[in-house]
Amino acid sequence: MLIFKRLLFWFAIYVSYQPTVAQQHITTYIESTTDFANPERGFYIPLDAYAHHFIPLDEKRLIEDRTNAQRHGTAVYGIYSTLLYRGYVLDTFVNKPLSDDFIVALENDLSIVRKAGVKMILRFAYTNKTHPGDCPDNEKICPPYGDASKLQMLQHIGQLRSLLRRNADVIAVLQEGFIGIWGENYYTDYFGDASGNGAGKILDQNWADRNDLLKALLDALPQDRMVQVRTPQIKQKFVYGPQAMSNSQPLQVSEAYSFSDKSRIGFHNDCFLASPDDYGTFYDYGSSSTPKRDANKELRKYFEADSRYGPVGGETCDDAFSPDNDCAPAGHAEQEMASMHYSFLNTAYNNKVNNDWDSLGCITSIKKKLGYRFVLQKSIFPVVAKAGKKISFSVTLVNRGYAAPYNPRPVILVLRNRQTAKQYFLACNADIRFWFSGSVMWKEAVEVPASIPIGRYDLLLSLPDKYQSLSERPEYCIRLANENVWESKTGYNKLSQVLAIIR
Repeated sequence: MLIFKRLLFWFAIYVSYQPTVAQQHITTYIESTTDFANPERGFYIPLDAYAHHFIPLDEKRLIEDRTNAQRHGTAVYGIYSTLLYRGYVLDTFVNKPLSDDFIVALENDLSIVRKAGVKMILRFAYTNKTHPGDCPDNEKICPPYGDASKLQMLQHIGQLRSLLRRNADVIAVLQEGFIGIWGENYYTDYFGDASGNGAGKILDQNWADRNDLLKALLDALPQDRMVQVRTPQIKQKFVYGPQAMSNSQPLQVSEAYSFSDKSRIGFHNDCFLASPDDYGTFYDYGSSSTPKRDANKELRKYFEADSRYGPVGGETCDDAFSPDNDCAPAGHAEQEMASMHYSFLNTAYNNKVNNDWDSLGCITSIKKKLGYRFVLQKSIFPVVAKAGKKISFSVTLVNRGYAAPYNPRPVILVLRNRQTAKQYFLACNADIRFWFSGSVMWKEAVEVPASIPIGRYDLLLSLPDKYQSLSERPEYCIRLANENVWESKTGYNKLSQVLAIIR
C-alpha cells in the first residue's frame, strides 16, 4: 500500500510538469539600432542609360552597393542600396519602333539586377536635355522639347509589355515617364504644355491622352506591380476624369491593394522640399473649363492620405527651401517623409540638401526609416500543438519606418525540427502592406500539417519575395530590426520559440 501511494505521488508530480496544449510561452525581443539593407526601400542609386550609347549594368558593382555601405556622387554619407533607379532614354526611337537589340539589352540589364540581388525603379523617357532660348517660360526651357507622339509611345509600351511581365520579379515599381523632358510629364510637345510656352494649362483632351498612356502602362504590368506618377493631380485626373478637382477623394483603406487601377498608382516627387509647393508638384494645372491655380494645401492633404497605400519616392532637386528642408527643429524633412510615407529617395541628387541631413544629424534616422522597419517586441505561442490542429498565436511589433511595404509579400511561419532540421512552412493570412507606421498587433491561427512528425520545433518567421524566382534568396527577404534574430543564410527571423508537436 505504501509503495502504491508513493507511485501515485510521483505520477501526479510528473503529470503536473508535462506541457499541455493550453500552455503558452511569452518571448520578448531586443531592438537593434543597426542600419542594414532591406528589399524595396531606402536610398537608391541612379544610373541612366541612353539608347544611342547603351552601357550595360555591372553586376559586381550592384552587389557591392547592396552589401557594403557606399558613397555615391557627392554624398558624404554611405548607404546600403537594394534599389537601382534605371532611367532609359529612348533618344534614337522618338519616331520609330524599339529595336530588337535594344529590347535584348533591357532584358540583359534586368537579368544582371536579378543576379545582384537588387530591384529596379524603372522609367522611360525620350530626352533628358533642355533647350534654352528666347521663349515665354520663366525657366527659359523652350520647345520643341523632344518627346514622342502618343501613338509612338503606345507602340513602344506594347513592345515592352512582355519584357515587363517576364521581369516583374525585379521591378520594384515602374514610373510613368515617357511624357516630357526627363519623363516628368511637364515640358511636352504632345500632351499639353502648362508652361508659358503653351496654353498655360492642361486641356481636357490632353488629360484624356495622358490617361490613355497611364492606362496602357498599368495594363502592361502584372496586377501586382504599381506605377508611380509625378504629381498627385495626375492620379486624380485618371481616377475621376479631366474635370477632377484638387480636393478629390483619396484612396480609402477598403480600396487599397485591390488590384484595381485606382489602387495601383503611387507617386514620385522629384523636387522633394524644393519650395513651398515642391516646384509645382502640388499645383493645379487646370482643365478646359478651369484655370491653372495654386492648390498646395488641398493636394498635400490628398497626397498624405492617398500615399499610405502605395509606393512613394523621389529626389530633392534644390536647396533653395532651406532651412525648411533641413532636420528638425529648423526644418521638417523627416516630418514630411513620415506624413507622405516615403519608401525611397535618390542618394546622389541633390546632395546640397541630402548632405545637410548628414551634417545636421538626421541622416542616420532617415537611412533606417525610409520605407518600413519592423521591430519585434513580443510573441506568444503555445508550448505544445497537435499535428493536424490549429495553433493560435500573437506577435506584437512596431514599424519604425515612414511607410509599410508596397508590394505583396508572403508571411510564413517556419517550423524547423530541432533534431533533423527538416522544415515545414505554414502560410499565414497577414498582409504586411497594412502594417503601417506605429504599433502592429498580429494575431492569427494556422493549421499544423497532419503529417508532421512528433518532436520539438524551432519557430521562425519568413517574409520572402512573392515570386518563386526570388523566394528562396535571403537578399530578397525582409529582415527584422532585432538583436540575434536574423539568419543571413536562410533569410529567416528567429522567434526564440519552441513548439512541441504531439499526436
